[in-house]
Amino acid sequence: MSEFDAQGHEWRDGLRYPWPQAPASGQVQEVAEGVLWLRMPLPFGLDHINLYLLRHGDGWVAVDTGLNSDQCREVWEQVFVEVLSGLPLKAVICTHFHSDHTGVVGWLAERFRCPVLMTQGEFQALHHGPPKAAEPDWAFLDFYQKAGFSAERATSLLPLIQGEHFRPQLVAGFTRLSHGSRLNIGGRRWEVVMGNGHSPEHACLYAPDDGLLISGDQVLPRITSTIAVYVPEPEANPLRDWLDSIERLRVIPDSVLVLPAHERPFFNLHLRLDQLRDHHLKHLQQLLQACEEPRTALEMMAVLFKKLSGRFDELMALGETLAHANYLMAEGALVREEQGGLHRYRVAPTGVVKFDPLELF
Repeated sequence: MSEFDAQGHEWRDGLRYPWPQAPASGQVQEVAEGVLWLRMPLPFGLDHINLYLLRHGDGWVAVDTGLNSDQCREVWEQVFVEVLSGLPLKAVICTHFHSDHTGVVGWLAERFRCPVLMTQGEFQALHHGPPKAAEPDWAFLDFYQKAGFSAERATSLLPLIQGEHFRPQLVAGFTRLSHGSRLNIGGRRWEVVMGNGHSPEHACLYAPDDGLLISGDQVLPRITSTIAVYVPEPEANPLRDWLDSIERLRVIPDSVLVLPAHERPFFNLHLRLDQLRDHHLKHLQQLLQACEEPRTALEMMAVLFKKLSGRFDELMALGETLAHANYLMAEGALVREEQGGLHRYRVAPTGVVKFDPLELF
């Protein structure tokens, strides 16, 4: 349920939203002096991404780009004329490598001959795109078959990640951002706060003097960031990385206006961090309760995700399930055994040491 205060701000689940509605697709909302919130359409169930435009002298700096799609480029063409008034982009900042954040970064950089700023980990991940082969390789099949998929079902997942919109237009070089990097954009000081888990080195932008936090996908209202294990690193522990990031973000004052990549800007950062942490702790507890008897990852996925709308959702849900399973193994709470080509997980007997993936060798 929502409530509205005397200022017209919406309160929902303890978070305060200063704007009751998002701007229409391709339109902007000023959220602070020289900071515009641009709504860019996406052709998915999550039908938008929020980009941010920062005024900088006689031009602008864009934070994130939208997908590699004709629709996205058409919206940008409209923005160049109606919003930027013909002034150029001076730089493009990418919070992280995911295709809705970097899809047309190459197109924008080439058009305006401007630098691209991102962290090293995100730049490297950007250039490691989905496999292009028509048939899955052994590692892809091995990953999904051990989780409980048949070879046919695993093979059918490959085309889901090979769409053109998952292949951003790349750039050859970049300017590196690191945790603690400082940027002066339009006379406003921004500091880079690094996040992990959702992506390798996600860059949030914090303006301490103005109480603004461009959080990308690291902190979202109402929905949760994907924390998943994928084929390239099957033994990864992204949930540990992400939970650690949540604690680092607590050094940012609760009073900041959070400018997320999806949904609407909001206040009450620390409450949202609590909610996100508790969401994953609940999932961890559900898995432990479910694994009193050995279960495959596919069986565990059915415990955490009761309703999935399609094959792509299934692919993402499996990755999230494995992230929680790997976390529990690293903490010594679950053990994994291979039986008949399947991985099965069960609650660890008392005294079992923590899982170390290097012991596989």
